[in-house]
Amino acid sequence: MTLDLDTPHGRARAHVTAAERPRLALVLGHGAGGGVQAPDLVAACDAALAAGASVALVEQPYRVAGRRSAAPAKQLDAAWIAVVEQLLDGPLTCLPLVTGGRSAGARVACRTAGATGAAGVLCLAFPLVPPQRRGSSAPPPSRQPELDAVAVPTLVIQGENDRFGMPGPGPRRTVVRVRGDHCLASDAEALRAAVTDWLRTVVS
Repeated sequence: MTLDLDTPHGRARAHVTAAERPRLALVLGHGAGGGVQAPDLVAACDAALAAGASVALVEQPYRVAGRRSAAPAKQLDAAWIAVVEQLLDGPLTCLPLVTGGRSAGARVACRTAGATGAAGVLCLAFPLVPPQRRGSSAPPPSRQPELDAVAVPTLVIQGENDRFGMPGPGPRRTVVRVRGDHCLASDAEALRAAVTDWLRTVVS
């Protein structure tokens, strides 16, 4: 099922796949320059469906409009919250919610976990440290505080050679290292196993 959903910053699109006997809902967002067909998102979707989760893959309004440059963070967050609210009022109603995404989408899910009422957050290739800006002598700031601010169980699946760095574990955070880089395309089996195991514990 594909749904076009209105947000404060344009129309978003959700691709919803229902589990046969759903026990939870997983809503995932894409990276800044990619779409919902990224290999790690597809693998996570497959694992979630097998674990009894109905899944929605969400395209942000800027992607639906055909733009490749990501919108500002506040716009991404506002659009995400609007989409999640509509999904919970529609095809994902009455299901416990887990949110997440890959790279920039994972950041959005972390920043909005409280606002969406998520019971857990799934981060694929969290971009911990941005690339050094040309001409800048100061080191780029870490995005660890975005992870640390999440108050619900969080799973981070990170490639061992991710150029954006490796997040640290935390009281509510599990970090799983898999073969590969930021694309997380080298070890789909390990990714699916990690998602399956975590989803079975995060919402009982």
